[in-house]
Amino acid sequence: MTVSHIRIEEWRSDVDGATLEREIDMLAEILRAIVYDGAGVSFIVPFSMEESRAFWRDRVLPGVAARTRHVLVARADNRIVGTVQLDLAMMPNQQHRGEVVKMLVHPDARRQGIARALMLALEDVARAEHRTLLTLDTWSGSAAETLYRSLGYTVVGMIPRFARTSTKTDLEPTTIMYKDL
Repeated sequence: MTVSHIRIEEWRSDVDGATLEREIDMLAEILRAIVYDGAGVSFIVPFSMEESRAFWRDRVLPGVAARTRHVLVARADNRIVGTVQLDLAMMPNQQHRGEVVKMLVHPDARRQGIARALMLALEDVARAEHRTLLTLDTWSGSAAETLYRSLGYTVVGMIPRFARTSTKTDLEPTTIMYKDL
């Protein structure tokens, strides 16, 4: 899938029911494709579309509605091809920071600048929310780690055997990173 025009926007929970279900389906398809592609994004195979939909509907949507989580989506035409989340649900002494979670780009749409565009937009959202520090974790040695480094994220350290991949039982290391905004 070659993407010629990308539009980054915030995913909203206050749209009509049919639109919301279509968008949950698109987000679920991205997540499921990434899981079956072998990524370590919390889920393992077998992973059904219903499980993927439930993640968006039951775990993500309540935070979006409560404004404790921002979800950005990358659209090519009217299709969602990527997404990233900013979790703002921090304890009272951590209101200056946010956590970057679930950077997902459909395997067919990778290497086209979508993740970079999502991250730059996410940083703007964080600034608008008066967050001055972002944290994240990613697979050590991954293309994502390279991207985050190129965007100015600093490595704090690596945790060996942090989590398994989605398609194997091997435990992989993760790298913890941060960026001052």
